[in-house]
Amino acid sequence: MAMETESTAGSLAERVEHAVALAETDREGGCTALQAAILAEAYETEDVKAKEEAIAKLCELYAAMGNADALQALLDTLKPFFAKIAKAKVAKIVRGVLESLSKIEGTVERQIALCQSVVEWAQQEKRTYLRQRVQSRLASLYLFKENYSQAITLINALLSEVKRLDDKLLLVEIHLLESKAHHALMNMPKAKAALTAARTAANAIYVPPASQGAIDMQSGILHAEEKDYKTAYSYFFEAFEQFSSLDDPRAMACLKYMLLSKIMGDQAEEVNGLINTKGGLKYVGPEVEAMKAVAAAYTTRSLHDFEAVLESHKESLAADRITESHFKSLYDTMMQHNLSRIIEPYTRVQIDYIAKEINLPQPLVEQKLSQMILDKKLNGTLDQGAGCLDIFEDAAADTVYPKALETVASMSLVVDRLHSKAEQLA
Repeated sequence: MAMETESTAGSLAERVEHAVALAETDREGGCTALQAAILAEAYETEDVKAKEEAIAKLCELYAAMGNADALQALLDTLKPFFAKIAKAKVAKIVRGVLESLSKIEGTVERQIALCQSVVEWAQQEKRTYLRQRVQSRLASLYLFKENYSQAITLINALLSEVKRLDDKLLLVEIHLLESKAHHALMNMPKAKAALTAARTAANAIYVPPASQGAIDMQSGILHAEEKDYKTAYSYFFEAFEQFSSLDDPRAMACLKYMLLSKIMGDQAEEVNGLINTKGGLKYVGPEVEAMKAVAAAYTTRSLHDFEAVLESHKESLAADRITESHFKSLYDTMMQHNLSRIIEPYTRVQIDYIAKEINLPQPLVEQKLSQMILDKKLNGTLDQGAGCLDIFEDAAADTVYPKALETVASMSLVVDRLHSKAEQLA
């Protein structure tokens, strides 16, 4: 009987090996052979191991073929097999299928639908471990789709549940998602609080390099939002080191944010040096070239060049919400500096002249000048009837009134003390 089991296990492993070899030349034939091996009625330890390999290879083939329907149907096909194996293995297989589906472009809606289906099945089967991890993935998909209300609702429900179970690693992942959601909504206090909670949970356990890199990357993003670009750069560098050692594609984003920190921190001249390092050269591509062009435009302080770079590298720069928001701020700052330089010699100057000098539409220049006056960055007024800007000289600060207030306060203190002494003598 033992020999018969060994023979069956061996034959199933051989069938899987043959199917994998077939897939190299005939993908469709390989997929059919792998499906047959997975559906075989064999559940010994070696059989299960062979089936796991077959499932992993089948997912890889479907992802390469872009067959999202087959991947979606695969989980339903595997449910009888799931009933015969350990829950931890089921969780690993399900996450593998979801990961393969995510490699196919334009399948976010399918991923959400599949995650919701798996969550329902896991609830029915009382598979808490699997359900929580799939719900975490579902929350990240909601974030990607910018459905923040659903993401935060799901995250809050998960947090209360996972805290009771004290699953620190999952807690780190959920707190990171919470921080990203609140950052997307520009609720910085809550984003920072969630990140602090993630760090606290991470300090109590061993955190895989990928998770540590994600924490450092989010830390850098939040510091950049607070204009602390020096600290942001150090966090992005740590995250880049972690992701680069794992060949994680997020290393590319970290390098881009490192370059962004240098530009925003008025150190654009260091960008070329960073790109030409061993780590930087590994990721040279359209996004790095775009950042290099932005740094060059910023160095020349030319708004026209800066606009041209943003337009020519629109796909690389505008697709990222973080770089887009920072470059908007940088554009405003550059425009403000250019306007201040142009109007500096004058006490009264025509707005159309300023617009010609800066090579921008007059309404846009007028709007920016109004904003600078309201923000008290420019001491002047717009004469819209004459189409001119009147600039006032900065009046010297009047020190008489503050000093008079200080004198009155000091005299009041002296009188109070004299009064208290008189009361003691009486």
